[in-house]
Amino acid sequence: MAGIGVRLNRIFGKNTLTTSIIGFGYSTLISIAPMFLVIAAVFLMQVLLGFSKIGYAERELFSCTVLYIFIFALLVASPFNAVLSKYMSDVIYKEQFEDILPCFYVGLLLTIALGVLIGVPFCCWEYFMGGIPLSYVFVGYCGFISLILVFYAMLYLSICKDYNKISWFFFLGMLFTLLLSLVLVYVLQWNVTFSMLISLCAGFLLTAGLEIALVTCYFKENSGRYKEVLSYFGQYWKLVFTNFLYTLGLYVHNFVFWTTDMRMTVANSFVCMTSYDMATCLAMLTNLTSSVIFTARVEMHFHERYKAYSEAVIGGRWMDIENAKNRMFRQLSEEMSNLVRIQFIISVVLFFAFIILLPQFGFGGMVMRIFPCLAAGYFILFTMYAAIIFLYYFNDLSGALMTAVSFFSMTLVGSIVASRLPEIWYGMGLVTGAFTGWTVSYFRLRWLEKHLDVHIFCSGRLLKSGQGKQPDSKVFDRYQM
Repeated sequence: MAGIGVRLNRIFGKNTLTTSIIGFGYSTLISIAPMFLVIAAVFLMQVLLGFSKIGYAERELFSCTVLYIFIFALLVASPFNAVLSKYMSDVIYKEQFEDILPCFYVGLLLTIALGVLIGVPFCCWEYFMGGIPLSYVFVGYCGFISLILVFYAMLYLSICKDYNKISWFFFLGMLFTLLLSLVLVYVLQWNVTFSMLISLCAGFLLTAGLEIALVTCYFKENSGRYKEVLSYFGQYWKLVFTNFLYTLGLYVHNFVFWTTDMRMTVANSFVCMTSYDMATCLAMLTNLTSSVIFTARVEMHFHERYKAYSEAVIGGRWMDIENAKNRMFRQLSEEMSNLVRIQFIISVVLFFAFIILLPQFGFGGMVMRIFPCLAAGYFILFTMYAAIIFLYYFNDLSGALMTAVSFFSMTLVGSIVASRLPEIWYGMGLVTGAFTGWTVSYFRLRWLEKHLDVHIFCSGRLLKSGQGKQPDSKVFDRYQM
């Protein structure tokens, strides 16, 4: 991700108000613009097509279908993305661009296979046990696979630093979604919810097609070295579990509440808890700007210190290495503090704005009672994720895995306990898990600061590792007969 910092340094380097606005806009564009485009498209469809006027059961079926598509598409893509990103970064560094297409095809096969493994049994349950029309089930499944393709192809374009085109592809896809839904409802007189679902599926498919076409245009040579890609999953298995457990931890507290007596079952297939899920969405929106702040400030400034330290390690004196290391960790601490301070101000402002304004739009009762605790949890959670990124910088995969495991396990256990508490404390599971993960990542970073020399200079091997009979430990006989 260092390329983002380089680009932002060029923008902010002029130190003018205009460039500051451009820099913040660029950070927003590459961080959260695609998500807001999807939200805007769904919202506009609901307004323009009269979504609120149709039956309650039909509306809930559509809402649950879209919810499941997004959650499980993210979960399916998460185990592979981190390792594939590592492999692609390595081959780009080595300028072996012909190895990128094998990486793309292997990852695509694994991701789609996992999507089929999860999606097909659920679709069969929908059709046979839920009684949902086959056409609706098929379109929902196509939307699920299309969104998986979108998330997967985004990985390669992000590594190629083509963030602008990602946002443009999302814009074109969601614009097509909106226009198609209007044609299906007002011209062809199709059912509203089915038209919205098929339009959303078509929009995702268009976005994925544009992304994949651009990737194949960038990289046309294929070395055929597929085994090397698979070997990375064995070598960097910690990345697989770290990314998956972090993503699963984002939703495991929702899954816990889906098993309680407060859950709602739709068509004998979808399970949700509307109040808790809505409060979760609002809490995420309250703290979503942390991604922009992290991109615009933390990574931009830290990258320069990290680069200086790396150059000192390659050819500097010991004193230069120590000075660069100290400056790097001081910058890390300062930018983490800035992230927390700025995001805290934004979160407080948005929190009170939501508390005051949302009840006027029908958001009240249990949703607003659950919301405060979850907002605090996501504030800690996004700070924890910034610490995980810094652990990735230092190639500390063990520390990142410990953070993800502690976050997921404590969120799961804490949510089970919190489900038996009053409504205002329902979000304590996420608060507990995020705080535990943040604590682990913080102390791991402090440990790295003290042991960075060992971590950097003593992690290699003088002899190539392999399998076979261990050589005799005796080198020579001191006294020979």
